[in-house]
Amino acid sequence: MNTAKTSEIQAGGEPSSAWTVMEKFYAAEAAYVAEGGFGKADYKSVAALLDPDVVLYQAPGLPFTGTGTWRGHDGMKRFLAVFGDLWESMEFLEQEHWGDGDTVVVRNRVRFRGRATGKQVDTLIVQLITVRGGRMLECRPFYWDPQAIAEACRQAL
Repeated sequence: MNTAKTSEIQAGGEPSSAWTVMEKFYAAEAAYVAEGGFGKADYKSVAALLDPDVVLYQAPGLPFTGTGTWRGHDGMKRFLAVFGDLWESMEFLEQEHWGDGDTVVVRNRVRFRGRATGKQVDTLIVQLITVRGGRMLECRPFYWDPQAIAEACRQAL
């Protein structure tokens, strides 16, 4: 059931909703990872979809958690550098979303391939997302199987 409603107008007069913003963000994020991440991929398409005050809250125990909180454009750039170093590819297989205006909950079935291991993992991620002015303001992802994510990133000894 997709219930995202139009809440604002973007530059250029196009309707904007949290889901519309996130569809664009997911495509930009996947392209960034596929192009090799930091130093190889263009961050501009990702940055264009982020509010200057963006905050990403990552769960502890994941290889890309860092401090757990990534703030602003610089924080997201650092997060995506770590994320891009770990993953060779990410493919969104299924997405469902529920929301109203500036808030959306997204259930993603994602397939990742670890850059160092070549291991592939299919998993579910649920994200609680808030947008402001047609850009992502806050994201709180919840991973179904954090252990499988961690194992796909670990290099064999």
